[in-house]
Amino acid sequence: MHKPDRRSVSSALGLLVRTLWVGTLGGIFLVNANAAETTYATLESRDERFNALIAPDTKIEKIADDLLWSEGPLWDARTQSLLFSDIPRNRVMQWHAEKGVSVFLERSGYTGAAPFTGKEPGSNGLTFDPKGNLTLCQHGDRRVSRREADGTVKPLAVGYDGKKLNSPNDLVFDDKGNLWFTDPPYGLPGTFKDPGKELPFQGVYRVAANGSITLATKELEAPNGLAFSPDFKTLYVANSQAHAAIWKAYAVNADGTLGAGRVFADVTKLHQQGDGVPDGLKVDVHGNVFATGPGGVLIYAPDGTLLGRILTGVPTANVAFGEDGATLFITANHRVLRLRTKTRGMPLPSMP
Repeated sequence: MHKPDRRSVSSALGLLVRTLWVGTLGGIFLVNANAAETTYATLESRDERFNALIAPDTKIEKIADDLLWSEGPLWDARTQSLLFSDIPRNRVMQWHAEKGVSVFLERSGYTGAAPFTGKEPGSNGLTFDPKGNLTLCQHGDRRVSRREADGTVKPLAVGYDGKKLNSPNDLVFDDKGNLWFTDPPYGLPGTFKDPGKELPFQGVYRVAANGSITLATKELEAPNGLAFSPDFKTLYVANSQAHAAIWKAYAVNADGTLGAGRVFADVTKLHQQGDGVPDGLKVDVHGNVFATGPGGVLIYAPDGTLLGRILTGVPTANVAFGEDGATLFITANHRVLRLRTKTRGMPLPSMP
């Protein structure tokens, strides 16, 4: 998603995150995560199932700071490091527990010679394909691409129906090797009203193994993060709009098409100006949905019940599971946070 104005973050939420206390409010259990340390986030439990996923005394760490807008976290098991995008700086960054933060890839989203006139030229969502190749949503180049072993970049999707894509945002592979991605216009200098916007809608697309591109749905105003259920029979898609702050769930048909979408969760009334809208998401092995949105990270049971939130106090873009699968990484505005959970994320599909 595009970066909101940091100054417009809800003052009430900011006060909550900065205050060191434990108490109850309207049946919601709030607990400071780092009572004796700097508080980077707090936990809000709305259902007893929340504590089975994240312990009340969980420590929330900051592992990276001074970013302009962090996005696309991705755990690399081969190097035991976290990759993530800093979109305005047009870079993919890398964090390693022993080495800290470094630049992994320059010109990650815009590779043109002319100066980029917008605010978000860089890569956004990152993932690995089933062969382990880094695959990127490139805002500035308006495409989805794969980074080959020799460092060259191969475009996988650049347009639809003879028109350029808007600015691919997030992506995921299914268990058959098909690539799915969303295409809102946040990487265009003028976003929805940009004169260079060629498609009259914002789509969710599927790229088959043979390279063919299919429009899966265009019903969402601003499709953003997306993730599959553990059985790959449901696709969750975020709609990053304050007036329709929802996630939709689509049945995935055997032929790769999508069934009718249903509203999985609606936080329109929960949204406050500046505290974030539905954005990136991941699903754990039990089908729980970890989705960024109003307040930080919202955790939903498979039945759509909001179990609780990780309140970051800033607009929060995305999440990823990593390390042994039980660590949750959060790209929270200019920071990246880390905490341990009592669950595990879904592994990325891989070649047999």
